[in-house]
Amino acid sequence: MNKINHVQKRRSFIFCPGNKPDMIPKALSSGADMVCIDLEDAIIPEHKSISRDSTVKAFENLLSPKDVETLIRINDVNSKDGIEDINAILNSKNTATGLMLPKIQSVEEVQNLEKKIIESNKNLNLHIIIETNKGLENSWSIAHSSPLIKSLLFGGVDMSADLGCNGDWFSLLYARSRVVHAAAGAGIDSIDVPFLDLEDMKGMNNEAQKSKNLGFSGKGSIHPKQIDQLNNIFTPSEEEIAYANKVIKAFNEASDGLVVVDGKLIEKPVLRTALKTIANSN
Repeated sequence: MNKINHVQKRRSFIFCPGNKPDMIPKALSSGADMVCIDLEDAIIPEHKSISRDSTVKAFENLLSPKDVETLIRINDVNSKDGIEDINAILNSKNTATGLMLPKIQSVEEVQNLEKKIIESNKNLNLHIIIETNKGLENSWSIAHSSPLIKSLLFGGVDMSADLGCNGDWFSLLYARSRVVHAAAGAGIDSIDVPFLDLEDMKGMNNEAQKSKNLGFSGKGSIHPKQIDQLNNIFTPSEEEIAYANKVIKAFNEASDGLVVVDGKLIEKPVLRTALKTIANSN
């Protein structure tokens, strides 16, 4: 029997600024699958230290819902603030389930952090933001660089600035596709950049549907009002669930490894997708 013991849903995520720990409980109850406490872009340089301390302290007694993944977005791993973020988190008693890493550009950056996590005996997942041209070029090797990596996130705002292109869907299609390609090759999730216009919910829905069609597992949000619609879009449809069940049944009944569904030869990657579809439907 082919089965997945647990698949973390990553249909949506929302940020919470690290200098406002009182907002964390609201973020945790927002319906987002992932809640990320931000020590990077949301925090001005003068507030980095106090935000770090507040975030570490907030996790000492934090009780999060079972199905909500908690992350901390640290500063660039090569920066002074990033190094201090890592040290504070690894020396804390309790912390988030994972770290979100901005501006990753090389395998070495990931593996150096992986070594520190292992040495500290911490159980932390890694979520890598691909948001620079160099990071995009190395995205395949980055995605495969550590078993701690659970997702690649597409950072469209910084990416468009680095490429010198417009931030619209068409202009960033190639970059988005590279991120999905790298994540799929490593068997991890890919998560698209948030839609920034809160007044254009139709536009957000259209872009989220495009993201799903392209292969993204989910999409970020900038406000709780976006979350329900994102979750709905990235939750498998009845048709997708029915097909997934058909694929799983065919594999379970196959006697020689040759599996045909609806007249088409089906291989193992399709089974993996089907198993994840069923897990995400619950």
